[in-house]
Amino acid sequence: MAGYKPAAIQTYPVLGEKITQDTLYWNNYKTPVQIKEFGAVSKVDFSPQPPYNYAVTASSRIHIYGRYSQEPIKTFSRFKDTAYCATFRQDGRLLVAGSEDGGVQLFDISGRAPLRQFEGHTKAVHTVDFTADKYHVVSGADDYTVKLWDIPNSKEILTFKEHSDYVRCGCASKLNPDLFVTGSYDHTVKMFDSRTNESVISVEHGQPVESVLLFPSGGLLVSAGGRYVKIWDMLKGGQLLVSLKNHHKTVTCLYLSSSGQRLLSGSLDRKVKVYSTTSYKVVHSFDYAASILSLALAHEDETIVVGMTNGILSVKHRKSEAKKDSLPRRRRPAYRTFIKGKNYMKQRDDILINRPSKKHLELYDRDLKNFRVSKALDRVLEPSCTIKTPEITVSIIKELNRRGVLANALAGRDEKEISRVLNFLIRNLSQPRFAPVLINAAEIIIDIYLPVIGQSPVVDKKFLLLQGLVEKEIDYQRELLETLGMMDMLFATMTRKESTSVLQHTSDGFLENKKMES
Repeated sequence: MAGYKPAAIQTYPVLGEKITQDTLYWNNYKTPVQIKEFGAVSKVDFSPQPPYNYAVTASSRIHIYGRYSQEPIKTFSRFKDTAYCATFRQDGRLLVAGSEDGGVQLFDISGRAPLRQFEGHTKAVHTVDFTADKYHVVSGADDYTVKLWDIPNSKEILTFKEHSDYVRCGCASKLNPDLFVTGSYDHTVKMFDSRTNESVISVEHGQPVESVLLFPSGGLLVSAGGRYVKIWDMLKGGQLLVSLKNHHKTVTCLYLSSSGQRLLSGSLDRKVKVYSTTSYKVVHSFDYAASILSLALAHEDETIVVGMTNGILSVKHRKSEAKKDSLPRRRRPAYRTFIKGKNYMKQRDDILINRPSKKHLELYDRDLKNFRVSKALDRVLEPSCTIKTPEITVSIIKELNRRGVLANALAGRDEKEISRVLNFLIRNLSQPRFAPVLINAAEIIIDIYLPVIGQSPVVDKKFLLLQGLVEKEIDYQRELLETLGMMDMLFATMTRKESTSVLQHTSDGFLENKKMES
């Protein structure tokens, strides 16, 4: 057995995503911190001023968190019913909140009791915001109304009744204190001007509007509802610029990055999409464990906070730049020191003595060398191997199949051992680079263990799942082959040159047959 040849580990190309500047930028966050709230997190808002605390609205409480704290530093809970929204003022000193009983309350961050209470809505208030002058509050509610409040006098100034369904979102202009935008379940987005007592622009979104966002310049408006995110040009009277449909479920929230160059959208499909505001293409995507209701970014995008339907608050902090070591490192020998003499050419009178290098076999190669096929398969089914280097596991399965002992290696396994095999197959069977090898292994397992099915509920569930995956993958490959055949026929038809024969008279009076190619 001195001439044993180690098993060849085949390399499989991985179709990874293209690494761009956006990929590097948005992946530069630490592992998220999970905070459990009392209910679904309906709103998250960062203070515009240092230290950039953020308010989280969940159930009947509003928690104020420090940027790096996992426990709330302050709690506002004096609500008769569920609180739906809370927004900081531009100076970060005041907080306005809306609740299900129709109340709008104003809080001082340094206190706990509300400073002002605005009463006028008859149903739940879902959106509140401060105007640009800091002395007025805009609110929208399920009673179809939008109200403008005066903070010093605690009085209602204007009421707009142009919506015909729930008003669920809104925002105020950052430049003009008289302009603000609201979105409703009547599929419309309206821009109101407090000087005219009516809406000045109205656009049809086409779906119940869940979120609206006005660019800092006030020239562009973003609306989200259904699976669509739409961008409108307000300087052209609400002309639709682009309609984006990159989510699979309802888009619930929007946010703009600190630079204004990236737009973020969160959805019930558990994804956050990042768009470029110049090309409106998706440049990055985040995945989360539950449906997303709210999201917010801190100053300079240092922290991203996402609120989900299961009450989990996911907080990601940007990684700090690695500090350079101030101590001088000990100088090590240069690379040429280690390769010195490697390329020396043997002269005529020199005697060359080769020292054979000892090759160490991997553990699975040792088992294969000694015909311990089950043991070799067990070694490559360890989690450290199946997760980090699944191509090694697939290569060993392929080698066992080439030797004709794959069925022997898979047979005679207990519940724990067969579960590890099934888990690996279920996880990797749908990958195109592994499918040819793993489908064959899955069919062998089905043939061996089908007669004893029903003895273990855990194995039975995985076994049925594997059987369904194999059938689905085979059908999928059959469809691909049919499509490939149709494409080959189309290409052959396109490239075929038809030839036609034309009879012409020559100078001597005889007919000559000439071929014309088209």
